[in-house]
Amino acid sequence: MATVNEAPIEGVKLIDLIGHDDTRGVFVETYRKEWLPGAREMIQGNRADRQAGSLVGLHFHPTQADYWYVCAGAAQIVLYDLRIGSPTQGKIMSIEAGQSQDGSFNHMAVYIPPGVGHGFAAITDITLTYLVDSYYTTAEEMGIIWNDEDIAAPWQLKDPVLSDRDQLHPQLAKLGDLQPRYHSA
Repeated sequence: MATVNEAPIEGVKLIDLIGHDDTRGVFVETYRKEWLPGAREMIQGNRADRQAGSLVGLHFHPTQADYWYVCAGAAQIVLYDLRIGSPTQGKIMSIEAGQSQDGSFNHMAVYIPPGVGHGFAAITDITLTYLVDSYYTTAEEMGIIWNDEDIAAPWQLKDPVLSDRDQLHPQLAKLGDLQPRYHSA
């Protein structure tokens, strides 16, 4: 059974999944609703394949939660609590997910509550699957520039490949009324 752990950012959960390996490969149970009591039901599943050197984020959703699992490759996940009034506002964390340098695989999922900035860097080619608790809408897609000096994210990539959208995100200081507010569970 998976183990659910609290993270340094309020509401973020790190779920240590168990991989069952044999001569055929590996099986991993990646999600159970019971692991996140009180969370809204996840209703949409997505998959992202990114090439090594790509960086996505920092994105945030005012009302949508995400549940991420790197199922192939090595990724760095960066989270930043930008919720006004959160007990961990301004806290940043970096997680290495997927393939480790020693060849082992870190089967960990990450639950990201609404309002927490999130992004990932593809250290190798990766496949990331993710669940969300509301259907995709452009109104929920917001972001902060990946290299904002006020956030000082510890990205492992120094000259990443970025989408046009990720290159145009504003700095945190310019979010104004778009900066999400903290709502306790």
